[in-house]
Amino acid sequence: MTSIVFRHVAVAALAALAALPAFAQKVDWPTKPVRFIVPFPPGGTVDPLARLVGAKLTPVLGQQFIVDNRTGASGSIGTGIAARATPDGYTYVFVFDTHVVNPFLIPNLPFDTVKDLAPVMLVATAPYGFVTNPAKPYKSFADVIKAAKAKPDTVTYGSVGSGSLGHLMMTLVQQAGGFRIVHVPYKGGGPMTVEAMGGRIDLAVGTVALLTPFVKGGKLRAIATTGDKRASTLPDVPTVAEQGFPGFSALAWWGILATGGSPKPVIDKFHAELVAVFNQPDVRKQLGETLGMDLVVSSPAALQKFLVLEIARWGKAVRENNIRAE
Repeated sequence: MTSIVFRHVAVAALAALAALPAFAQKVDWPTKPVRFIVPFPPGGTVDPLARLVGAKLTPVLGQQFIVDNRTGASGSIGTGIAARATPDGYTYVFVFDTHVVNPFLIPNLPFDTVKDLAPVMLVATAPYGFVTNPAKPYKSFADVIKAAKAKPDTVTYGSVGSGSLGHLMMTLVQQAGGFRIVHVPYKGGGPMTVEAMGGRIDLAVGTVALLTPFVKGGKLRAIATTGDKRASTLPDVPTVAEQGFPGFSALAWWGILATGGSPKPVIDKFHAELVAVFNQPDVRKQLGETLGMDLVVSSPAALQKFLVLEIARWGKAVRENNIRAE
């Protein structure tokens, strides 16, 4: 009888232990290198963000965090690789706002944006900026519209890819303003910025985090930003809403996802380490004060809720405006 009682108590104790919160359990992770997939080329904002995180975590956790650039199709190629990876907590993808637009503009996307990936963290948001080479004649959004209406399909603008949020925003602005300009898609913010500085495109649409250093360095001129208020790093630049498009507002964002089905205790530990990284004063200064990112540092659940809302928002915009990828 005593042995039976002991077995019951032991089973109950093990069940209670298994039910403890993830933070109370010892998680032996990482025991090998961790892969950070970046679905954009170097030179934009996603790549340096991943490298910053990896550089901070390596000395703390004792393993290498390897950045793996897998570019193309507005970030969907690299994201698809992450979605199909082994769900062991050793593969993560750093996504950009294109993640919530791609399902509506890329036919037969080979993964489910929500179901095949597990949320880790919404890192930050930031407004977009519209910039031009200082030698170009455009000093305001009105100048662009005037030139485009005088000679339709002659003014050019670059984005980080066909179907990107920058592409979608500019399409909506053109429809609202009754003008047409030519879209030139790039594989990432780095190549687009180089082309804008060289004057080979008239405008570029990128995040203020990407463009602010070049604007302050005199290599690009900012003519508008897309927040509901002026960007903290470019306070003299009026918003699109201030320049004839009341109510217009759109923000870029950066998030981290794991392969769907990855162990929750591992995701929880990784999340805790990320919180520590983004709370470091030098990181907050670099991302916030210097680049103009508004740090969010969300929970996994908050990122999931955010993704669902953003997918619904931009899916509605695509359908109602009959927008198609180029």
